[in-house]
Amino acid sequence: MALDRRLVYHFDWTLFMMTLGLAGVGLLSVLSASWGAPKHALDPLVVRQLVWIGVGTALMAAAAIFDYRALAAYAYPLYVVTVGLLAAVMVAGHVTGGSRRWLNLGVIRLEPSELAKLALVLVMVRYLREEPPRGGWSFRQMIIPALLLGVPLALVLKQPDLGTGIILALVTATLVFVGGLNGRVLLAAMLAAALAAPVGWHYLKPYQKERLVSFLNPQSDPLGAGYHIIQSEIAIGAGGAWGKGFLKGTQARLNFLPEQTTDFIFSVFAEEFGFAGSILLMALYAGVIARGIWIARHARDRFGQLLAVGFTAIVFWQVAINIGMASGVLPVVGIPLPLVSYGGSSLIAMMAAMGVMISINTRRYLF
Repeated sequence: MALDRRLVYHFDWTLFMMTLGLAGVGLLSVLSASWGAPKHALDPLVVRQLVWIGVGTALMAAAAIFDYRALAAYAYPLYVVTVGLLAAVMVAGHVTGGSRRWLNLGVIRLEPSELAKLALVLVMVRYLREEPPRGGWSFRQMIIPALLLGVPLALVLKQPDLGTGIILALVTATLVFVGGLNGRVLLAAMLAAALAAPVGWHYLKPYQKERLVSFLNPQSDPLGAGYHIIQSEIAIGAGGAWGKGFLKGTQARLNFLPEQTTDFIFSVFAEEFGFAGSILLMALYAGVIARGIWIARHARDRFGQLLAVGFTAIVFWQVAINIGMASGVLPVVGIPLPLVSYGGSSLIAMMAAMGVMISINTRRYLF
């Protein structure tokens, strides 16, 4: 009972409430994006998103109570299961929009690539939890992390899902850098990545190449590859300083904005709540990221420290790329806005990650 009281007393309500706040913004944005004329009725997407928020909240609370240190024993088994699910997608996955990313489990459709983000962080932290040797991790010691990244990355890119592949690579790079990578290894890795870029370009799908190039000049193909960026920029610009008001955005209402409940949900929000609302939303994300960094700095062990870094990196990179994509600063690669975009796998996975971070912060008072 004493332990239970201490868990409640030291519970990280700040991160918990910020997470729920972002999920609430997502629910309102999904409602707005799906509230189309002439029906003006509650869309099933909203009901499902609400159910997923409920499931995610319960899982977040459970993860917060669970001792995060026990996750080390499950790191490799969870990684193997996740790789197996990604492989199963190649065989029996559900195809939508030209991509094979989901497993139809009857009641729900599972997107294993969202679980892969968490599983990869967990297994990387399990490997990197020992203090690095003097001078940092060497080339030889980075072979295992490269292999651990390479397997799920190859399967995700095969779907094809370039956005998730980029996130997996960036989160891994963040972890090994924070974990103590040797400076020379870092420079060599950056050089190798630059040299490998032309090779990677060769294996991209034609539409992926068009999207990567079109952000430089969207007007060159306004009805094709540049359409997403142009319509997103129109929606954001139409919001002005204070926005058009909730449920009053026209880009989503008239179906000009593509992927308006997922990849471009930020554009829906920006049109209705304007620059002021967008700044508040980004401030809320900044609060979650700052809290994650604070938890990492104050964690009682290296395992907890790196876990917090990894999960915070997922949020940071997804927010940075998604908003950059929506505003035309970055090419369209298909990345959801964490905790806001429609989607059960993404939402539940992120809320579970936030629960683990709460556990890391809470349990520093218990040992």
